[in-house]
Formats: sequence, C-alpha cells, structure tokens
Amino acid sequence: MKKIFPLLFLLFATWVVSAQNVVTNTEQFPVFPACKNLMYQELESCFYNQVQDFVYNHFQVPEDLKTANYTGSIIVLFEVNQEGYFKTIYIDTNEDRLSQEAKNVFGQMPKIDPATYNGNPTYAKYTLKIAIPLKSAADIAKEQEQIRIAESKNYTLNQDKELNEYENVKYYKFNNPKFESSLNIPFSHSYYAHFDAAINQVGSNNHTAIKPYSYAEVAKYYNFRDADQQLQIAKKGWWGKKLFNENLVAIQGEGYWFALNPIFDLQMGKSSPSEAKYTYINTRGLQIQGGLGRQVTFTTTIFESQGRFADYFNQYSESIKPYGADSALGDPAVIPGIGIAKRFKKDAYDMSMAEAYITYAPSKIFTFQAGYGRNFIGDGYRSLITTDGVSPYPFFKINTSFWKIKYTNTYMFLKDIRSEAIGEKTYATKYMANHYLSWNASKRLNIGLFESVIWANTNGRGFDMSFFNPIVFYRSVEFASSAKTGNALLGLTYKYKWNNQFNFYGQFLLDEFSLEEVKKAQRSWKNKFGYQLGVKYFNAFNVENLLLQVEYNHVRPYVYSHSDPLTNYGHANQNVGHQWGGNFKEMILIARYHKGRYFADAKLTYGIRGLDFNTAGNTFNYGGNIYLNYNEDRPYDINVAVGQGNKTTIMIADVQAGYLVNPATNLKLFGSLIYRNFDPTQETLSTFKESTTWVSLGLRCDIFNWYFDY
Repeated sequence: MKKIFPLLFLLFATWVVSAQNVVTNTEQFPVFPACKNLMYQELESCFYNQVQDFVYNHFQVPEDLKTANYTGSIIVLFEVNQEGYFKTIYIDTNEDRLSQEAKNVFGQMPKIDPATYNGNPTYAKYTLKIAIPLKSAADIAKEQEQIRIAESKNYTLNQDKELNEYENVKYYKFNNPKFESSLNIPFSHSYYAHFDAAINQVGSNNHTAIKPYSYAEVAKYYNFRDADQQLQIAKKGWWGKKLFNENLVAIQGEGYWFALNPIFDLQMGKSSPSEAKYTYINTRGLQIQGGLGRQVTFTTTIFESQGRFADYFNQYSESIKPYGADSALGDPAVIPGIGIAKRFKKDAYDMSMAEAYITYAPSKIFTFQAGYGRNFIGDGYRSLITTDGVSPYPFFKINTSFWKIKYTNTYMFLKDIRSEAIGEKTYATKYMANHYLSWNASKRLNIGLFESVIWANTNGRGFDMSFFNPIVFYRSVEFASSAKTGNALLGLTYKYKWNNQFNFYGQFLLDEFSLEEVKKAQRSWKNKFGYQLGVKYFNAFNVENLLLQVEYNHVRPYVYSHSDPLTNYGHANQNVGHQWGGNFKEMILIARYHKGRYFADAKLTYGIRGLDFNTAGNTFNYGGNIYLNYNEDRPYDINVAVGQGNKTTIMIADVQAGYLVNPATNLKLFGSLIYRNFDPTQETLSTFKESTTWVSLGLRCDIFNWYFDY
C-alpha cells in the first residue's frame, strides 16, 4: 500500500494537468469588439478591463457622496448570457443608491460575443469589484504595479513599527456563496424533492442519477438564493436570525468562505409493542462547510449519538452485529447507515458517525472528490446498484462531464466485519471500483451503463492498480487479474421524460448470466439479476410542489452474494445495493409536499422477502443473505423464484409532517408515525410475526437519510 499511494497521487496530478489543458482549448471568455483575436489570458484581461472602463465612464456617484469624500466598494455578481447580454445577479454594498446605479450601468452594457464552451455559446458568471472613488482599468494597473515595485524593494526592519496586515484583512457580507459552488448538497430525499421537478425538465442536459448533487449542478435550473429569500423570517435580534434564518458562524473574504453550524437530531417516541418505555435519538454534531478560491470546496460533519429504536429496528441492528459482539466488551450492533454501535446503558446504543468531502473542480469538465461518506446512483427512492443506506466509507471519485455525457469513476475502500474475515484482530479490507456512464440520448431519454468490481486484499493484493484506469472494462481485467477472488456486476439505468410532469425511470442489475440456462427455461439459480421500474409525477394534479412516486423493485435469489462472502456486494454487514439484500420484490408509493416552511411526506412499502429458516431441521441458504456462500447449502438449482424459503410479507406505512425551523441547516421540527407489519410463513426464534406502531416527535437537521423500512 505504501507504494500505491505515491503512484496514485502521481496519476491524479497528471490528470489534473491534463484537465487544465483541456479548459484552455474548450472554454473562452466573452469577447468585446476591442478584444477580437486575443486568446486565453489576454482575452480574460481585456474582458475585465473593458467592463471596468465602461463602469468608470458611465457610473454616476451621487453628488452628496462625492462631497463627503465617500470611499467604499461595490461587489457585483453578473452574468453574460448565451445571447451576449449582461445581467446582474447579486450586488453587495451598504448604499442602496450605489446598488441601483450599478444595476443601471450593467443594464447599459453593450451586447457582445458570449462565452463559448466547446465552441458553442453559453452563459457564464463573473464578479467585479467597483471601488469608490471610481478608477479606470489603467489606474488599477498603475496602482498594482506600484505595489509590486514597493514590495520588491528591500527594507530595514523597524523594531518599533508594527505591520497592519492583520487589521487590513477584509471581510465581505456573507452571501451564501455555496449556492453557486461545487459543494455537495446533503442528500435527503425530502429536500431533493424541492428541486426534482426543476432539474427534470424536458430538454435539460443534466445527469440526475449521480448523487449527491453539487449546488453548481442544480443552480442552472433552480434558484437557491431566491428560494432561501422566500423562506426568510423577519427577525431583528441576533438570536432570532441565527435560530430561524442563518448559519451560526459565517465568514466570507477575498477568495474564501466558510460556515459553521451545530447539528442536532433529537427525537423522542414510543413504539408498541416494546419492552422499553420510550424510544429516542440524541445526536449532537458539528458541520463545517467552506470554499477556497473558485475550485476547492469542502465539508466535514461529526455526529455523536445515543439512541434506542423500535424493537424491530433494534433486532435487525443486532442481527448484523460485528465480530466480538458476544464478548463482554464487544459492540452489540451495527446501526444501518451509521455504523458500529457500543452498548449504552442496558438497552440503548452509543454510536458516532463522520462524513467529509473535499472537491477540486479545475474546470467544467473534470471534478475530483476525496470523501468519507456514501454515494447513490439512481433516480428512485431505492437503488439496486449503489445506495446511501450503508455505513460511510472512504472513496475517491472522478466526474467527467462533456457534450451529452457524464462519466463517473468511484474507488471505494470497504470493510468486512464478520468473525470469518478477522485477521490479526483487524477487520478485513476489500475494495470496490465502479464506473457509470450517463448519456442523454435525446432531450427526453437518458441511458446509463454501470460496471462494478469488488476484490479483497488476498495474498497482499491491496488496491489493484489494474482497476485504476478509468476507462478499462472491469470484467475483463478482473478475470485476467484473479478470476477466483473478484466479483463483477453490470447495470443499466434509464429515465424517460414524458413531459415536465411525468418521468419514468428504472434499473437493471446483472450479477451472473448463463445463456445456456436461459434456453432451458428452468429458472436456474445462475441467472442472478434484479430490476427497478418507477414513475414520478411532479406538481401532481397541478398542485404546486406535490410529488407523487411509484416504484417497484425485484431482485432474484443470490444476487449480490458470491462464492467467497468476502467479495460480496457488502460493507460492514450491509448491502451496498438494495438494503434488503436478495430474494425479494417490493412496491413503494410516495407522496411529498411542501409549502413555505411546512412539509409533509408519506410512504407506503409493501414487499415479499424469502428469508432463511435457520432452524435445526432447515439450514438451507435460500438466497436472501448476501453474506452466505451461494455454493453451499443451496436447496435448488432450478425453479428458483423470488420469495422462496420462509416467505415473509412486509407492509410499512410511514407518515411525517413538520415545520422547517432554519433553512441554513435544514433544521426541522417534525412528528412521524410508522406502522410495520411483518408476517413470515413460519415463525422461528429470529423471524416471527410482529406488528409495530412507532410514534416520534423530534428536532432534526435533515442532512442524510434515515432508513427504517426493514
């Protein structure tokens, strides 16, 4: 591993250089008549000089401000659209008259040749700082040259003189620069529904399956700044603004910004039947978001939690417990989507979770991200190929966007925490590499191709550089590298926009396929696949912000599993694909609505799972548990069907409604009701009939998805 990471860094650095060279050839600044025939840096300088001189010649400073020798600055965020017209987006100044004058001046800007991307006209955003008293481009250049000369001269240190650099650090009014940045939008199904309709308009050239989105991706179709302004509540006091409208700490300066917020998830509830008097979640955390220059953004979040859940969820969490859970000092559970939990008091859990992402976006084509978190690929509530329902993991992701294509490479570092995989008192390490090609075949149809390979650190294999090549076909490389210790999966996704209200979507996952067995038509176990069908209805029945969704998921037995459980499609005893594992079918009905700060979500899940009996008289593997070897204890080779084994019917109704307290952190006050009916054909010690009603009230920052539908 020590030799791998320097090589990885070298390849990454080489790629970045290449990316920067691509930018030079494909992107071009808008062109004033005086800037014709200029290229690259010269064109950029000429553009800004022309804008500066136009402002200098046309901006009228009010006479009373001139008389008072007013000094200050105006920050103007503006765009040049595809037709070459100027438009102001945001103006920051402490004088309303100066703001209006700046708007007037930019409205007088002449039409010019627009910016181009790959030779095609496009809109682009820029920032200009207007100093009062006004200065021409020549004046500014002269001042900068004088400063450069002064700084280059040697000077004698004065023991009694203090420098004023610290006092001269400038801060700007915080204007939420994240809204136009490459920062990740925290993935929450409920929050993403706010802009789902906007980004799925017919004719849009985006790629909605790859989540989480960045603000820059969505900002082309959804105005975050306007949406935030509409949610603002008039508050004069500091505490009122911080509680209901703003970040706790927000700083913006020349080329940088960051925001800091406390994170809460405080819930209290009651489940029935239950031995516990009440359920609860007590999460305290801290989130930091920021940007450095135009190309680097980052976020880090740390959660510390204690919790006790409904009995069924506690039982499931303990069923996927890690190695050593039965010892006195062992960890008794894995909380789905969170991670390994310690015992807290007698019947609760103590758990922590961290997420962090740093993104480098050198151009509109390339984005590089190093993260510790989760990913999601798909347009539905579930994903068969990559879900966010697992515990966080380290990963490195490359997004390449051009023409009508987005190509995503993800390299993931996973863990197997079973006793069988323990070596030298350490959880086993496994690796996953996947790539996903999303192609907008037309203004309505999107097609995605997915491939993934999982391998283990067998025989000191480590991170196999055979899979680092971002455009190689993994299945062939996996066979050549080590056919017996790798596991490859293929996937197909689609989305069809019938109109701006109806979207149809789906996935097809292929784990193994035998043409010979298909010809026999005997439903062989070897044909391991799953599929998803879904439809979204935006602004349903012409009710603004009402989203209706129907989704069906079908996964055959033994999907996601492998002859060596170490190389299955799992991480920390959870499935990286659908959370139910294999051998199931599921129907989901979803309704989401929001108006102002009020929201309501409803979800109904009905499914059939084929579970193992795990009794003395029946120890067969029926294909639902992905951590079992599919070559051992398999009861049938043919006539394999979904629901085989201990056929279990599951019905879950989930209703939630509440009030958005603070849009800056997506802090919500809510109430929820979950009803779950679990009905197996045969009751066993671990699988038994149960009906649960779970009522909760809480205050939560909705920045990741809780999945309680097991």
